[in-house]
Amino acid sequence: MEKLLEILSSLHPDVDFSNAGDLIEEGVLDSLDIVTLITEVNNTFDVQIPAEEVIPENFSSAETIWALIQKLDEE
Repeated sequence: MEKLLEILSSLHPDVDFSNAGDLIEEGVLDSLDIVTLITEVNNTFDVQIPAEEVIPENFSSAETIWALIQKLDEE
């Protein structure tokens, strides 16, 4: 989770992702951020996020992104 928080912080250093609310709903992450995040997650965690998993629910918080990474890592 620490690595994920580092990736998120590199996108928006001014946001406390550990305590942030809905990242999509609040406009913290936009579509370009999501693309960058997916690339970084794929490279860092050696998982591939399929297109069908790129939905707002999976990117609404650091916890939901982490849950997605763990799910994909188990597959």
